[in-house]
Amino acid sequence: MTTISRTLVLGCSMLALAACGPEDIASPGTGGNVIINNPAPTPAPTPTPTPGGSVTAANGCPTIADAQGLSDEGTISGPTGEYRVCAMPARFNASSTLPYVEGLLYRMAGRVDVGTDGGPTADASDGATDSNVTLTIEPGAMVYASGSSFLMVNRGNKINAVGTASRPILFTSRDNVLGLNNENSSGQWGGVVLAGRAPVTDCIAPGATPGTTGCERQVEGAAQPALFGGATPDDSSGRMSYVQIRYSGFVLSGDSELQSLTTGGSGSGTQLDHIMSYNSSDDGVEFFGGRVNLKNLIVVGAEDDSIDTDTGVKANLQYVIAVQREGAGDTIIEADSSNGLENSTPRQNTQISNATFVHRNASSSQAIRIRGGADYALVNSVIVAPSGVPCIRLDDAATIQTSGADEKGAPRFNSVVLDCATNFRDGGDVSASQAQAIFDAGSNNNKDFTNTLSMLFINGSNENGVVAFNPTALSSFFDNANFVGAVRDTANNWTTGWTCNSAAISFGSNVGTCTSLPIY
Repeated sequence: MTTISRTLVLGCSMLALAACGPEDIASPGTGGNVIINNPAPTPAPTPTPTPGGSVTAANGCPTIADAQGLSDEGTISGPTGEYRVCAMPARFNASSTLPYVEGLLYRMAGRVDVGTDGGPTADASDGATDSNVTLTIEPGAMVYASGSSFLMVNRGNKINAVGTASRPILFTSRDNVLGLNNENSSGQWGGVVLAGRAPVTDCIAPGATPGTTGCERQVEGAAQPALFGGATPDDSSGRMSYVQIRYSGFVLSGDSELQSLTTGGSGSGTQLDHIMSYNSSDDGVEFFGGRVNLKNLIVVGAEDDSIDTDTGVKANLQYVIAVQREGAGDTIIEADSSNGLENSTPRQNTQISNATFVHRNASSSQAIRIRGGADYALVNSVIVAPSGVPCIRLDDAATIQTSGADEKGAPRFNSVVLDCATNFRDGGDVSASQAQAIFDAGSNNNKDFTNTLSMLFINGSNENGVVAFNPTALSSFFDNANFVGAVRDTANNWTTGWTCNSAAISFGSNVGTCTSLPIY
């Protein structure tokens, strides 16, 4: 029995999207477009709220720069009190700020666009011009939605959602406001989508060259498709920092649904840090193409993959915590570039340093799955699977090949420790023994590790005894932290303050439980 299982105290695509009104939403995935034409969901009647709470509704909605303004929809009440509801316009046509106002919530009534799509280039050569809209959200502001509502930041526009450790920005669901959620609630609204002009593969235009302005991905919508991709690696979709995204992943049709945060062709100019995904009914985060740099990522309770990477993305992630709910979720990592794209360039190249992964679903097939010819590096990381599933699976001969254009070779593991009942499993045409040989070839790896984690994510003596790998050899984006795992010790706990607690994991002192709104 692992230490982590003995010490559980609190057990437990880029979807480019279509027009406002009835949403037509599809995932670019890896198998072409899936076109979904859903009627707008019928709003559920507002239940009688539980009396009480300390919040008093604000007197009215603030004035914003966009001439459309915010719509005052009256008030909504829940366990934390009464709030003024200010609905956003369907599209922000001018740069605007949503300020923090005590006793006020912002609502997304369907798809909310930030600007209009400016096309794959920043000039008018593609027949489009940038609207240059920036949506700024102040620390402590709270946004809620229901059904197929989601936030769509279009190419040539930006989000500026920068919270603080004491006042994170919150995207959540209507049921969370009303106090109706329990520990297993999920899939109650869409999510946040960032579209950019960085290179992608899996082009929709026949004969287009991957990684060029002619290579875009889209979802076919009845009225207005949304697209991503281009040839600008350093493109910027803005900044998100100290942000919680709760209860996302509304099921649109069949298996098509959103995740907390989706990036499509976002560039390295986009700044992402201190992002928490909680109880997404699909993936915690999914990155389609582009250049993604992200530090301080937390994914809790994702019901599909915690981290899904696709469509030629080049991603660097450092300080990552991913913890499943008991009996929920698929893999912690899925690097998914299959369906004939195994040798397409730009090849996916995802690099993760300083991660702590806890897999808890015994009905899943593996904790880590790397396939489709993806280049991958996992270093300075702790993988724990008290669920009993195998830790690592590699698929496809292209994934472990050692030559070819844009080729980094077989997946790289350095200073990675495994506390799993089974370490490796067969994966298509890559055997468990081949996967083990690749793992064993790395430096300071240990497949017979016994974790001494506290609170599921803070290192103990065994973790801090592992010789760390210097990740700056992979990219200058990384810090040479000189430890493995996501959090060295309680004195350096970067999760403090801006997170929320649940039965799946407690981060200690923060803004409260995930089933309740924070009160500032």
